[in-house]
Amino acid sequence: MVSKKILVLGGAGYIGSHVVCELLDKGYEVLVYDNMSTGQSENLFEKAGFIKADILDVDSLQKAMQGVDAVIFFAGKKAVGESMINPEMYAQNNLIGAVNVLNAMCANGVKNIIFSSSAAVYGIPQYVPLDENHPLNPINFYGFTKWEMERLLAWYDQLKGIKYAALRYFNAAGYDVQGRVRGREQNPQNLLPIIAEVADGKRKCLQIFGSDYDTPDGTCLRDYIHVNDLASAHVLALEALFAGRDSMTLNLGTGKGVSVKEIVASAEKFLGRKLPVEYAQRRPGDPAVLYAKADKAKELLGWEPKFVSVDEIVSSFLKKH
Repeated sequence: MVSKKILVLGGAGYIGSHVVCELLDKGYEVLVYDNMSTGQSENLFEKAGFIKADILDVDSLQKAMQGVDAVIFFAGKKAVGESMINPEMYAQNNLIGAVNVLNAMCANGVKNIIFSSSAAVYGIPQYVPLDENHPLNPINFYGFTKWEMERLLAWYDQLKGIKYAALRYFNAAGYDVQGRVRGREQNPQNLLPIIAEVADGKRKCLQIFGSDYDTPDGTCLRDYIHVNDLASAHVLALEALFAGRDSMTLNLGTGKGVSVKEIVASAEKFLGRKLPVEYAQRRPGDPAVLYAKADKAKELLGWEPKFVSVDEIVSSFLKKH
């Protein structure tokens, strides 16, 4: 049987490179397409092809799309704070880039796409756990672009027959349990990579925003989903589309909230020392509690996260560092 060819846009990045590993393990032919603005050469694998180009480069995108059976789309900008300061860049990359990708798929007869969406489409939770029917009301421009990209997918499905799986991640964390992904995230915005920089002495201390939330220990609760579990969900979603399943929108999370203090305590246990911590004011728009209901992914894909303990997630990340 001839293996299917998968174009992974943003495949040299943190989540993209883990999905490339999973695809190669399953015997797919993989072509990584990345402008390397945040992707890293250490995350490129010999078995996968590589094109250095941008999704705003229509000609390169059209050429890359030839002979492809499906697209996995990670090539979006993702820093929430930056999106509020520079919405022009996020509109250009995430929205115009998405239109370019979909148009190139149409021109080349590519009918399947897995899209990297986000829990940021929901905004402030009206209830938890959040299911896929929760109202969509993003409170930052990044979340707005993800919502608009999902709406584009729905229209291209209706008008052009492109089938999609929009996967709404909660807090991606950890590193490949087999140690195959080597590149560190640059300029991290998330808790665990910031903890790693504090541990390495690259930052003086860890800032925790808010200690007076209505939670068991006063810090925010988030749903940390191991990146290997995210990767397996992408491949299961891809196989579902190849099997003729209809388009789907799915939450990917563990269904449990873990506090900032719990993550810090686990990191300190792994490191065998205390980390310098400074408490700061709450950040505007940070909900106290945010975690997923991911039953639909189990029902439609048979997917369940395997790496769910806090220590497992934290140690897989800090071992890497």
